Amino acid sequence: MSNSRPLFGVGLRPTHYPFIESKKPHGLDWFEVVTENFIDSEGRPLKILEKVAQDYPIALHGVSLSIGSADPLNDTYLAKLKKLVDRIQPKIVSDHLCWTGGGGQNLHDLLPLPFTAENIRRIANKLERVQSHLKRTILLENVSSYITYKQSEMSEWQFISEVAKKSGCKILLDLNNVFVSSVNHRFDPTEYLNQIPKNLVGQIHLAGFTDMGDYLFDTHSKPVVPEVWALYKLLVAEVSDVPVIVEWDEDIPEFPRLAEEALTAKKIWCEQYGE
Repeated sequence: MSNSRPLFGVGLRPTHYPFIESKKPHGLDWFEVVTENFIDSEGRPLKILEKVAQDYPIALHGVSLSIGSADPLNDTYLAKLKKLVDRIQPKIVSDHLCWTGGGGQNLHDLLPLPFTAENIRRIANKLERVQSHLKRTILLENVSSYITYKQSEMSEWQFISEVAKKSGCKILLDLNNVFVSSVNHRFDPTEYLNQIPKNLVGQIHLAGFTDMGDYLFDTHSKPVVPEVWALYKLLVAEVSDVPVIVEWDEDIPEFPRLAEEALTAKKIWCEQYGE
């Protein structure tokens, strides 16, 4: 197993553009952006992204592929995505293993789907077309969920692993989402990690959530909690070279505070591998 140090970075949000324009953040290796913020843009955001991409690797993280929808793939969206990918040349292109609407309507939410063999086949077929169109492997992220389906035939970790195996995609393993869903649905998050084939993991997400009392809500509005850091320590012991991004999308702090979270992830890696 290689222990070459992976990339550590954060999600780049508009509130931090002035900071990024004025100075080069110390200790960060790369940035992730929300794809849809740049697909139809020819203005300042895209210019800033192009400038950042000159100095750092970029991950394009989408929320509209809707790979789990019963609808056909959106050819217009795919064409726009391909144009942006060709322009930015990102290190990683990712989206979510979910559906975001139906009947041509976008619900602007990341919704879970039944974990069935039929859905694995259907999604793998769609992914074959997406990856052929983009001419690259993409990553799919496990989402936080608040409902389950009676139709499900397997666990989420079995489902996402089989989708990756059959399609050739990789897994963007969001450890905050694993923890949130484990509390909401009462399963052991360490079993989730243990059952995911580590060679399928292409990126790691870390984030914070809001405790609603009866359930946890994935808000990306707080620091990473100790329980999620514990999951990260378990995972990083097995996947030493997988890049990491910290997301913070609401109640966003000043950039140095956000960077601290990514530097904590880097510190944990260094302690594990003696660097």
